[in-house]
Amino acid sequence: MADYIQEKRDVRIGTHTVSLTSLSKPLWPQKNITKARFLQYLQDISPYFLPFLQYRLLTSIRYPHGVGDDFFYQKNCPDYAPSYIQRHKDKDITYIVCSDLTSLIWLGNQLTLEFHIPFQTIHTSGPSEIVFDLDPPSRQEFSLAIEAALAIKEVLDRLNLYSFIKTSGNKGLQLYIPLPDHQFSYDDTRRFTQFIAHYLVNKEPNWFTVERLKAKRGKKLYVDYVQHAAGKTIIAPYSPRGNKDALVATPLFWKEVNSSLSPDPFSLENIVQRVKSEGCPFEHFFAQKTKQPFQPVLRWLKEQNV
Repeated sequence: MADYIQEKRDVRIGTHTVSLTSLSKPLWPQKNITKARFLQYLQDISPYFLPFLQYRLLTSIRYPHGVGDDFFYQKNCPDYAPSYIQRHKDKDITYIVCSDLTSLIWLGNQLTLEFHIPFQTIHTSGPSEIVFDLDPPSRQEFSLAIEAALAIKEVLDRLNLYSFIKTSGNKGLQLYIPLPDHQFSYDDTRRFTQFIAHYLVNKEPNWFTVERLKAKRGKKLYVDYVQHAAGKTIIAPYSPRGNKDALVATPLFWKEVNSSLSPDPFSLENIVQRVKSEGCPFEHFFAQKTKQPFQPVLRWLKEQNV
């Protein structure tokens, strides 16, 4: 499956065959990225992408005619999905769980361009990580996301908490704190995220806000701590985005988060080469889960009645 040059092709992945169709279809016309190239990206990035999709209920955004045209969200697994697609029922929705390359390529062939996942796995009831979504009003204010990320990082370092950072693939940054599984509730993490959000607003009230109504935010960055909750989702690391620039939600090294950082270079065209040459900034993400000293921080917040 090293080369998708045919219009239609059956490929063998493990013990299953996936039929690939319309391989010359342009998905990001302004970047000359075809469906074949997109599928190649999914295959090449899968060793880094799949660990974050595994055992997570998938919300996909599908673009039947490529970006710049109609799209739709999909949670329910379609009836025509092949039997090898893993399903998991949660309440009244039967989700797809994309835990292997076969499923990933099948989803790509269905023109799932964006992969959104919850903060927990199908095996956990509480969060597997904390994520701060640092959302400026536009890319022109991306510097606010940088300032917010660095301010949070300073606090986390003082608390000895391990953190990771990625672009959103759009106009902001998303900061991750991996957590040990089965130890904390969303009420626990909400106590912490609310504390950090209000700390930022108090520190720089002209830059940051927790106001949920866009009309009232002005040019301030929205620190979204409400979004970190059961049932909510966020774009997965290494997922492409359905914008004209083919940007990818890209893990960063903290040393890259400075005044010169821009989301623009992190596109589907160069992410695979970036990872091959520089390594994956999230390489140790899962290993840090069990080392995360979040319990003492939570205990202190409760003692302070925060």
